Amino acid sequence: MLWKNIFYGPILSRRLGFSLGVNLLPDKKKICSFDCIYCECGLNDNSTPKEALPTFEDYKDAIYSCLNENKSKNQKIDHITFSGNGEPTLHPEFDKIIDHTILMREQFYPETKIAVLTNSTNLHIQKIFDSLKKVDVPLCKLDAGSEETYQLIDSPVSKKTLNDITKSLIKFNGNIIIQTIFLKGNINNKTIDNTSERELNLYIDRLKRINPKKVVIYRVDRRPPFSSIIKLSEEELKSISEFISKFGFNVEYYA
Repeated sequence: MLWKNIFYGPILSRRLGFSLGVNLLPDKKKICSFDCIYCECGLNDNSTPKEALPTFEDYKDAIYSCLNENKSKNQKIDHITFSGNGEPTLHPEFDKIIDHTILMREQFYPETKIAVLTNSTNLHIQKIFDSLKKVDVPLCKLDAGSEETYQLIDSPVSKKTLNDITKSLIKFNGNIIIQTIFLKGNINNKTIDNTSERELNLYIDRLKRINPKKVVIYRVDRRPPFSSIIKLSEEELKSISEFISKFGFNVEYYA
């Protein structure tokens, strides 16, 4: 599932209301620093040539046209949401794009919030960190409590470890939202399960260090790249939510 334009929607999101999606990446392939086993965009494809990213000027033209058109139609937009075909912070002009988005938001939709869905791998880059501190809803991925399970679920392309990511998340001083997808499965004869008692306890230990203002958890929704991934029941997800809540965290779950 790949988005074909810079902007898509607004689509009605379970958590973000009417969400205007933003894709800063190519429309023919996913580009990401993770290769998550559950990603709706599929796996990274390194067999095809690199494709050009939309430029800052492309983005400036697109956001003006998009917001102007939606405003003229009285279309409600609750969030402008950076997600798209991979990791949005990989765009080399991400910081400039966020600053311009804030300006355009104030001009057309001053009540609308700006959200970024990030896999947290680029938070060590100062300009990315600073940009995420400016947005209203920084949603940062944390899919495991142990390094082993993190490697199995997120399949990082770089050498970024779970401890590296945790250290970066701590620097937000709690002003972030952690998003986590819980799942079970077996891939290449390896059991994958971030719902076990051990994994959940290690996950809680990381949350305590990060101290996020909210934790948002999900189960697999759209079709993943691997058919062996097991979608949790709503009861299982609710039970995990209640477990996390016991430690004083504000938790929302979406089944």
